[in-house]
Amino acid sequence: MVMQLYTEQEMQHCELHQLPDGTAAIFSQKCPGADRPNQDAAALLSTSGGHTVLIIADGMGGGKAGGKAAAIAVDTISAHIESHSKDDSLRSAILNGIEAANQEIIDLGIGAGATLAVVEISKNTLRSYHIGDAVVLAMGQRGKIKLQTVCHSPVGYAVESGMLEEAEALHHEERHLVSNVLGSSEMKIDIQAPMQLSSRDTVLLSSDGLFDNLSTLEIIELSRKGQIEKVMQSLISLCQERMNSNGNSSHPSKPDDVTFIAFRPTQE
Repeated sequence: MVMQLYTEQEMQHCELHQLPDGTAAIFSQKCPGADRPNQDAAALLSTSGGHTVLIIADGMGGGKAGGKAAAIAVDTISAHIESHSKDDSLRSAILNGIEAANQEIIDLGIGAGATLAVVEISKNTLRSYHIGDAVVLAMGQRGKIKLQTVCHSPVGYAVESGMLEEAEALHHEERHLVSNVLGSSEMKIDIQAPMQLSSRDTVLLSSDGLFDNLSTLEIIELSRKGQIEKVMQSLISLCQERMNSNGNSSHPSKPDDVTFIAFRPTQE
């Protein structure tokens, strides 16, 4: 098994990695002007069975608590995946890792929490798991949304139900409230049904720092085609521009830690 773990990152550029089922690019950076480390954590894994697993955890809780929770989530899930046997499904290893991470964060007793996005990919079949407002988005080259997770938050549910437009949600004063997190006895894992990826699809995992500053349409337009390095740089540049601006009536400006992973399947 090959494992790349990321905590407290301050990247200036994205990193590219070749994985069993395709190419992944990752970027992670702390909130502009923050005097504490980046509280996001991430992992890129390729298993001995030829599977790919991508993980992002976004720490919550202030001080060092958020970063600790995110690191526990990524480390614990990765360890369960690394130790799972051929007799156990990868799905079970991921779920057991999430449950173990949740309990370990609770046991800290410091009010720490984290949101989570995980995808497993095998032979171009994708399954996603998420908790909170970390996002998984899969799209076709022409911009068709094939998968978009629903944020576990009052604002996220309002958008999903049609009660709130996304443009309104981007500026909503309660957008930061999350109703489902790692580190809670009431934590629930949202598991999507397996879906087939086409050779020109793009999969994006992100902490809320990206989707709080760019609309889904903007993200899709920047992500759906072109070389993956250029896709990542376009997302990085626009996200940083928004975070460093004062915001206006049409564009939000919500400085935050930001971590995202773009994945493209190997073309046949």
